[in-house]
Amino acid sequence: MRRPAVVLVRVFSHGAAMAGGYAIDFPNDTAAFAGGLRSAWLSVFAYVLFGTYLGIGALAYDFDFGLLWVTASTLLVWAGPAQVILISMLGGGAQLIEVAVAVGLSGLRLLPMVVALMPILRGPQTRTRDLLLPVHFTAVSMWVESMRLAPQMPVERRIPFCNGLACGYMLSAIIATIAGYYLAARLPALLTAALLFLTPMSFLVSITRNSSYLVDRLALVLGLALGPAFAIWQVELDVMWAGIAGGTIAYLVHRVRESLR
Repeated sequence: MRRPAVVLVRVFSHGAAMAGGYAIDFPNDTAAFAGGLRSAWLSVFAYVLFGTYLGIGALAYDFDFGLLWVTASTLLVWAGPAQVILISMLGGGAQLIEVAVAVGLSGLRLLPMVVALMPILRGPQTRTRDLLLPVHFTAVSMWVESMRLAPQMPVERRIPFCNGLACGYMLSAIIATIAGYYLAARLPALLTAALLFLTPMSFLVSITRNSSYLVDRLALVLGLALGPAFAIWQVELDVMWAGIAGGTIAYLVHRVRESLR
């Protein structure tokens, strides 16, 4: 007879074990949320986010924003690049409509992640309101780990697990935002800029590690090749077009390859 309270306890003894062939299970939603929270702190993303949000807290201090304001923006925006745009544009005196458009366009990069993740989280009994929090929580860090871990557990446990995972990451970010705000006067400008660069680098490494299919690897390589080329050619929205072009070409190659089998 299975004992739910001890199902795969050893899986959580090491973060890497969760990526193995185990069927992760939890006795209830509370345990799933706690499992997600624990997984967040076993992941490198919690510490990458800590470094990134140290820089964001310092940036907010440099532009004379209040601590409560920058902490609320971490909770509500929950996207490092968008938050940097928000702080730098408001601090530079940009019009509110300009800031809103820029932050909104920055957030569009997360839409494909939401579209990819929601079918994994949605089950036969899932209500639309149950997905609202995971949609808000969807960011690079949460998406990468959720796509890796959520399919290994029963569908009814995936939403609380992902909510716990995201809350763990957000807790790291909030603590770092506050710490960076108070340490701002002691952080060199170059170090602040380097901390903000941690998130895209960690995303690149994680996507490379998790790319198990040819179509994934081809899209990654094409994106890395087209991005700098579009930047040199001064193409507007170069990153977005590199992603669209690279992903589309990789998909077409995959379809042709499958049809020839």
